[in-house]
Amino acid sequence: MIGLGTLAKKLFGTANDRKIKAYRPRVDAIAALEPEVAALSDEALRDRTRQFREQLANGTDLDDLLVPAFATVREAAKRVIGQRHYDVQMIGGMVLHEGKISEMKTGEGKTLVATLAVYLNALPGKGVHVVTVNDYLAKRDAEWMAQIYGFLGLTTGVIVHGLSDEERKAAYACDVTYGTNNELGFDYLRDNMKYDFDQMVQRGHAYAIVDEVDSILIDEARTPLIISGPLDDRSDLYNTIDRFIPAMQNKIDYEIDEKQRTTSFTEVGMEKMEQALRAAGMLKGDNLYDIENVTVVHHVNQALRAHTLFQRDKDYIVKNGEVIIIDEFTGRMMPGRRYSEGLHQALEAKEKVQIQPENQTLASITFQNYFRMYEKLAGMTGTALTEADEFLDIYGLEVLEIPTNMPISRLDEDDEVYRTEAEKIRAIIRLIRDCHERGQPILVGTTSIEKSEHLADELKKEGYHQIDLTDPSALATLYKGADGAKVFTVLNARYHEQEAVIVSQAGLPSAITIATNMAGRGTDIQLGGNADMRIRYELGDDLDSPDRAALAQGIRASVAELKAKALAAGGLYVLGTERHESRRIDNQLRGRSGRQGDPGHSKFFLSLQDDLMRIFGTDRMDGMLQKLGLKEDEAIVHPWINKALEKAQQKVEARNFDIRKNILKFDNVMNDQRKVVFEQRVDLMTGEDVGETVQAMRHDVIHDLVKKHIPENAYPEQWDVEGLHTEIADVLGIELAVTDWAKEEGIAEEEVIHRVTAAADAIMADKADRFGPETMTYVEKAVLLQTLDHLWREHLVTLDHLRQVIGFRGYAQRDPLNEYKTEAFTLFEALLTGLRRAVTSQMMRVELVPPEEQAVSALETHHLDASSGRDQITGDAPLGRAVDPNDPTTWGQVARNAPCPCGSGKKYKHCHGAFV
Repeated sequence: MIGLGTLAKKLFGTANDRKIKAYRPRVDAIAALEPEVAALSDEALRDRTRQFREQLANGTDLDDLLVPAFATVREAAKRVIGQRHYDVQMIGGMVLHEGKISEMKTGEGKTLVATLAVYLNALPGKGVHVVTVNDYLAKRDAEWMAQIYGFLGLTTGVIVHGLSDEERKAAYACDVTYGTNNELGFDYLRDNMKYDFDQMVQRGHAYAIVDEVDSILIDEARTPLIISGPLDDRSDLYNTIDRFIPAMQNKIDYEIDEKQRTTSFTEVGMEKMEQALRAAGMLKGDNLYDIENVTVVHHVNQALRAHTLFQRDKDYIVKNGEVIIIDEFTGRMMPGRRYSEGLHQALEAKEKVQIQPENQTLASITFQNYFRMYEKLAGMTGTALTEADEFLDIYGLEVLEIPTNMPISRLDEDDEVYRTEAEKIRAIIRLIRDCHERGQPILVGTTSIEKSEHLADELKKEGYHQIDLTDPSALATLYKGADGAKVFTVLNARYHEQEAVIVSQAGLPSAITIATNMAGRGTDIQLGGNADMRIRYELGDDLDSPDRAALAQGIRASVAELKAKALAAGGLYVLGTERHESRRIDNQLRGRSGRQGDPGHSKFFLSLQDDLMRIFGTDRMDGMLQKLGLKEDEAIVHPWINKALEKAQQKVEARNFDIRKNILKFDNVMNDQRKVVFEQRVDLMTGEDVGETVQAMRHDVIHDLVKKHIPENAYPEQWDVEGLHTEIADVLGIELAVTDWAKEEGIAEEEVIHRVTAAADAIMADKADRFGPETMTYVEKAVLLQTLDHLWREHLVTLDHLRQVIGFRGYAQRDPLNEYKTEAFTLFEALLTGLRRAVTSQMMRVELVPPEEQAVSALETHHLDASSGRDQITGDAPLGRAVDPNDPTTWGQVARNAPCPCGSGKKYKHCHGAFV
């Protein structure tokens, strides 16, 4: 019987269908303009950009230019890269322009779709950011699509790892800027640590299109971007603690909760650890839980987590003596990213590699709060509908499913469930062998490096040979596989560099490709192989070769033949070796098959020993299957199992959503304060004169200082004269006869405030005369900015510690979030009070190094010890003087990323130039 909802959808269409239908009239209008635009010369087509910008300057709304602008981009793409936007791609472009998410299936051309909205939104000249998940895609897409933008008179920049500030600033100044989410976020944080406005590289956040939006805004939303500076080296502590962990036994000394990914010591385990630490001389006092041992307890818990919850080749990889995190959603390595709070050091101790020092947070932001800064945000991906509620709730982004250009003809089969992992592997090998013999390409998706390599080992036992594509001759071997040779390729974090080639040729007949998660690969799997990639590899970059055209034509003909073979065998077969926690990841894997209407198959193989089944399934299932008479190597196949698994996945997704939402609620508190501090920094850097601000701070400090020691309407004999005298000397650095003032008849606190203020103002006026207005402004800005930065760093650490313990307030029936907001506000007020006091104290003491001690300007660099209130301004090394590694005064101004002149081998910023 058909349900009412199903019947209504058949009659009226879904809500998504109705929204898509509303775009059709504009698609028709663009198509109607096509003959007119096609008749224009290249120069006339390019001139339309100037015309559009003139119309905008004269008050025309951007939406009114959509139809002619999209028609222009479509024609430019036809002329420059030989690709014409489909009508459904036009709809995708309109959805992006409106600040929504376009869900477009794999192979529907999201990269090309973005050019429509990018061009239109670049016309106002505020800059458009196109955000990708890795440097390879950022460079590839920028080079590819820059042909269209350049043809139409727009400039294109790309932001990747390793660029200088000048290169970054030039890239952000372009009309269109491609970059990764990490690079854009870190540039924002670095900009807000600069001391000169002209050194800031970003120029605002007008409009961004996020590619693989689900990966960036959801999967990575739990991990904040952090810029940090090194603390003291404590590698002995980590190594000593690490030695004790292997002796601990599961369920006796510690317990693991895999659902929550937490682990904790039992009482027996704590006693055993306490004895071990005491014997090693690492305990202070009698008890492990004495306040002096809080750091040791923290690192003991982190070491336990490192050994029990984090697996090598799944959560991280050891490469070149470094522990590198593996992204659980994309399977890629994340060099440069480190776990915080000593966890990364615990992993380094576990793996017996060099332990890097812990870091202190200097600046941080979550992707959630970074991308919400954009005036208009849009996204595109193949899988977003399952997270539509989160996109709407957190980012205000609506998800629209764009129809495919060709109907999907992929067959998604029901899952096969086996009792054991071994039975499942045998079934997978049987299917791989069957596909290979029939000439059908097969993509095998795994969830970790470890499992992909285990499957590769099983294939090798069956007589298959793994190809390493770093060998130039290996590509030819890969093509032999199309003729039945027993070869296969593996794509995981170990073979990251071969990604584009492996994915592009995974559609060859009989090809066997084992890959970790397929999110954001950026290269389509085309049946028969990717002709352009093959031409590039076989013919190289010699574009002037007389035989190149003929050879290229031969390669394209070969690819066409291979495609016909792959189609005849049934298209790409996608085999999932287990279900992921998120349905999106499974859908991304499935979506690799059935590109542009091609036939295809997909099936998932599961066992009761899989992580998802083991953690979220029932213990009784195995016994029940045995009672039902399930024999070895037999599988259960039923739609009900698919539905049950989907419900388990939905529960996990809902839990992860709650975690991300809760993190955001707490981070919003810090984000409000971050905005205030960062805006204040920009105001200070761009202000012509901050003298009034410094003076107001000084007057406020003096007022509070006097009020603290002289109660209102108090008699002089009730004054804390000694305390006032000491604090004036301590904060202002001046000696005043406060004791004598108290003896004067009729004196009140207002008169004392006036006298202290006058004395301080006189000293500062004298300094201003001696320094000169330009130097004084420079000094005031330097002191203000560096003191603010120092106190903000300390504030971040305090808030971090507060976050870790505020949950205990819940035991007292108090809302931890409200408690956190209250405490954080109090701490922020304390930060502002501390800022006024520290700036006043430093400005009262600051002096210039005498000119005769310098060869050039004393204003090149500014070294500040904010904790002690001392301030010193130094300059470049005197001309002609040799650099002495043992004498920092001879080093001059050293670039932060340059080797430290002391000869340590470290970068300057990690050695003598480390933040204090």
